[in-house]
Amino acid sequence: MKSFIYSIPKAELHIHIEGTLEPELMFEIAQRNDIKLPYNSVESARKAYNFQNLQSFLDIYYAGASALLYEQDFYDLTWAYLQRAANQNVRHVEIFFDPQTHTQRGVSFETVFNSIHQALQDGHQHLGISSKLILCFLRHLSAEAAMETLQQAKPFQDRIVAVGLDSSELGNPPSKFKEVFDKARSEGFLSIAHAGEEGPPEYIWEAIDLLKVSRIDHGVRCIEDPQLVQYLVDKQIPLTVCPLSNVKLRVFNSIAEHNLKQLIDLGLCATVNSDDPAYFGGYIAENIAVAQAGLNLSQDDIYKLVKNSFQASFLSAAEKQNFITDLDRFMAQVS
Repeated sequence: MKSFIYSIPKAELHIHIEGTLEPELMFEIAQRNDIKLPYNSVESARKAYNFQNLQSFLDIYYAGASALLYEQDFYDLTWAYLQRAANQNVRHVEIFFDPQTHTQRGVSFETVFNSIHQALQDGHQHLGISSKLILCFLRHLSAEAAMETLQQAKPFQDRIVAVGLDSSELGNPPSKFKEVFDKARSEGFLSIAHAGEEGPPEYIWEAIDLLKVSRIDHGVRCIEDPQLVQYLVDKQIPLTVCPLSNVKLRVFNSIAEHNLKQLIDLGLCATVNSDDPAYFGGYIAENIAVAQAGLNLSQDDIYKLVKNSFQASFLSAAEKQNFITDLDRFMAQVS
């Protein structure tokens, strides 16, 4: 089963590039840039990755991101993730980046964007991984700051497929960002949003009704609202679920209590992703493997999750079909 999970071709749709900053690379970049981190060793950094909730994680996440200053830093960060993804047979990635995490520290939007984009191009050429880039607004900041970031993105619009919404969910409902999402969609961006992780099912409804999202990031609390579940099933609005993240941030007490299997059985378009793998203890294959062991997922369950990941992507219909054909070929070989 482990070999099957690591080998099956897959797509990742919920990955924060800043959340792939492993402590070793964090220290390497910080030393290169003469940045003092709040840890004195790789081991002390890893020990700090014991979170009570989303906010306690975000505090450490932003501290780590402070080491990132120059194009080489963002390139190295992205390339390191792509190499790990390639080793787990990830064929397509849709990567989130948080420009406000960097622009508010004086790093230009162009510096962040150009280096990540270049690494993704190199990943396609050298590793065979296709990709899309998604700009996320930090919801704990103002809607005005999000609008300013959207304006900064305009010169790069042809290389950014969608806008998203992340960071502190509680107290920052999707409705806060309706105007900026309206503007983004009018300019041709697709939209997604984190909702229903720590926030209630009402936040998922808001993301759908007000932000007109194509998919929901996390969304696991939809289960509390049967009408919402039925709507998500009927419309096949995808959920990008992150099992290790959900346990690490105490959304569920254990993998055994996670509702991923329930979501699959109810017919939702659920996918598995790694969120911030450097902080949560595993990349996409580890997330699938932990969920498989804790929830007794079958090969068919895993096939559904992986097929969903291609279908839920922002690829063209023809590109999706090519990946699913490769997936079905793989399944035929292992059966």
